[in-house]
Amino acid sequence: MSWYRRSKLGFNTLSRYFTSKFTVIKPPIRNPPSIFTSASNNPVRVPKISPFSPIIINNNKTSNILSIGNSYRNYYVDSRQVRHFKPRGFKRWIDNPRNVLIVVLVGSGVGVTMYFGNVETVPYTKRRHLVLLSRNVEKMIGESQFENMKAGFKGKILPAMHPESVRVRMISKDIIEALQRGLKKETVWMDLSYGAESDPTGGATERRGKEAVMAMTEETGGGDKWMGKDEVLNDVWVDESRKKGKGKDKAVKSATTHLEGLKWEVLVVNDRVVNAFCLPGGKIVVFTGLLEHFRTDEEIATIIGHEVAHAVARHAAEQITKNLWFTIGQLILYQFVMPDLVNTMSNLLLKLPFSRRMEIEADYIGLLLMASAGYDPRVAPKVFEKLGQVSGDSALRDYLSTHPSGKRRSKLLSEASVMQEAISIYREAIAGREVDGFFL
Repeated sequence: MSWYRRSKLGFNTLSRYFTSKFTVIKPPIRNPPSIFTSASNNPVRVPKISPFSPIIINNNKTSNILSIGNSYRNYYVDSRQVRHFKPRGFKRWIDNPRNVLIVVLVGSGVGVTMYFGNVETVPYTKRRHLVLLSRNVEKMIGESQFENMKAGFKGKILPAMHPESVRVRMISKDIIEALQRGLKKETVWMDLSYGAESDPTGGATERRGKEAVMAMTEETGGGDKWMGKDEVLNDVWVDESRKKGKGKDKAVKSATTHLEGLKWEVLVVNDRVVNAFCLPGGKIVVFTGLLEHFRTDEEIATIIGHEVAHAVARHAAEQITKNLWFTIGQLILYQFVMPDLVNTMSNLLLKLPFSRRMEIEADYIGLLLMASAGYDPRVAPKVFEKLGQVSGDSALRDYLSTHPSGKRRSKLLSEASVMQEAISIYREAIAGREVDGFFL
């Protein structure tokens, strides 16, 4: 057994020898202090802490820079004299009150300049509105939409010599000439062209007297049942804006330069859609579905006058501008309120009321246009009431639709001050005494 003990002792000796060559045993160190060098070259001792805990240093300085090897860290002191490392990276500009003040002042100046540089006055109603879209861009948008629409309805566009095309074109020509008189234009409007192809001059028969009687007596028993003053939903803002326009703001002229040099075109589309519109740039489109429900010239002139009024008041450009502001406001409110709630409230309280106001404004301007063109304006209230019935009128349209209900539009147009002014212009027109400048 002696040989076994000797061999085991030698093996253990060799094992300890080789283990000591490759392993260095160090004594354990508990909580060693960390030594940093400050900007003043004074050593600062910071105890070992969690990386998420603040650094507490008994120093009276409010700001300092700690050097850790080749890197530097800034720290700041809060109200409790606790120092925190400042976050790395770009500092948020909003944290600096000076930057916020500069942005507010510059933004206010730019906003005021943009407003007074782009605010315009709508003819007749004298309403001031902000339009950021330039006239040339608005015209280009209208012409582009018109060309796309002609390509989309290819094969459905009535030829220029079709009776309905000639009829609509002649009524539109009367409306455009009335627009000339209302805006006191010295230049003569060019002959209205048909959008599909060139059309030689063709006449249209005069039958307005009998048609006016037919439209006024249809479904009414032949009586003139105009609503009383107490039954009318008065649109006060029109009267107030007109008084301001004729009073202290008399030097402000209505915006009419966007109507200069327009190439007016008319297009009749063979489709059952009950609709008509006038694109920016003087592009009038009428669908045969509308002509099936409104057969008299007075009724058609009411619709066309309303659509041309949208172009006169630049409602398309105004809507684009308002949508821009609505989008900016919604993006801000998204940070604090649920997006669905923001979208719903903005539509009910802002977008839809503004759209309905523009429709009422177009009704007023269109009423004067058709009266100046020699069409009886007393037909217009019945037309809009009938239009509401065709499109499925309801009481909720006054709150949940872009267009007011037909009954409300009929009441507003039947109001004495508006209707009497239109009837006066109409009587002068049929007597051969043209009324100039009734928009200004």
